Amino acid sequence: MDLSSILDRPPRILVADDDSLNRDLLRTYLMGAGCKVSTASSGAEALEMVAKQVPDLMLLDVQMPPPDGVELCSRFKEDPHTQFVPIVIVTAFDSDEERLRAIDAGADDFVSKPFSSLILLARVRSLLRLKALHDRLEKRNRLLRKVLDRYVAEDLADLILTDPEHQLRLGGESRQVTVLFADIRGFTRFTESHPAHLVIETLNRIFRPLSQLVYAYRGTFDKFLGDGLMAFYGAPVSEQDDAQRAVDTAVAMQRLFAMQKKEGGAEIQQLSLGIGLHSGEAVVGNIGSESVMDYTVVGDVVNVAKRLQEVAKGGEVLISEQTYSLLSEIAAERLDPIQLPGRTELIVAYRLILDGEA
Repeated sequence: MDLSSILDRPPRILVADDDSLNRDLLRTYLMGAGCKVSTASSGAEALEMVAKQVPDLMLLDVQMPPPDGVELCSRFKEDPHTQFVPIVIVTAFDSDEERLRAIDAGADDFVSKPFSSLILLARVRSLLRLKALHDRLEKRNRLLRKVLDRYVAEDLADLILTDPEHQLRLGGESRQVTVLFADIRGFTRFTESHPAHLVIETLNRIFRPLSQLVYAYRGTFDKFLGDGLMAFYGAPVSEQDDAQRAVDTAVAMQRLFAMQKKEGGAEIQQLSLGIGLHSGEAVVGNIGSESVMDYTVVGDVVNVAKRLQEVAKGGEVLISEQTYSLLSEIAAERLDPIQLPGRTELIVAYRLILDGEA
């Protein structure tokens, strides 16, 4: 019986038993089946070995210097690093009480001494198949999480994976949010005078750290908009300081952009960043179709934030009066009422006073 094909490599097996004859016998059986076997003569030694390298399966004797096999099993099943490693309890007792102890400790199987090599290897093979299936699922889940984290905020990724049936259906709900728009000023002229590959390279160099600031301040990244971006705070997870974190993101973006210009080449010296924020009630949810959807925010709060960003000059952060009222301490200058494009009523806005300004 060859067990090496199950994991596409020799399975790593740990045998823990204080009886050298039993250790040698198990090692002989398992190595003959294509396994790589490590042995421990006590529970303490087994703990040290697992701490250095997690095996694919463990065979633990019940009676050995402490901690014994059952206690070891319980510890390993409580540890997130080893909780899915199959454990076979090896015991000289074939009583219901002993079986219950093993089951309560989380053992995946048990073998009574003296044991048949064929039965032992068959049980090991069955558990290794389950381990291989679990490893493949974990690999796919890590890949799925990696993909999700590229497109949605960490909080949203957690919600999708925890409750996909609810989070991935079309529809939305009313939430209080703060919306942020940021746009690179002067980029249209930049595209006219530079080759396409440099345009894309510059955009990526600017947007990569800016978008990471959204995640750093626990916001939800919505989308890139050509030479701009959109984010919002307050969904899917709402906190008391949503507006403050949104403003902190905007300030950090301006600082970072100024640093990028200082350290960058001549091609970005004529560029600047304009940012607008507005707070209010909006509909948040999945928009689109069952096959293609976008987790986004819809409503007048989005339009006002976008218009404030359009009014903001390069290097400025403009916030609405609604956002300003949600902040505890902020250095800002109240502006004359602004007539925003596409709106009839005037809006009160504030310009944040950034570092280096009087």
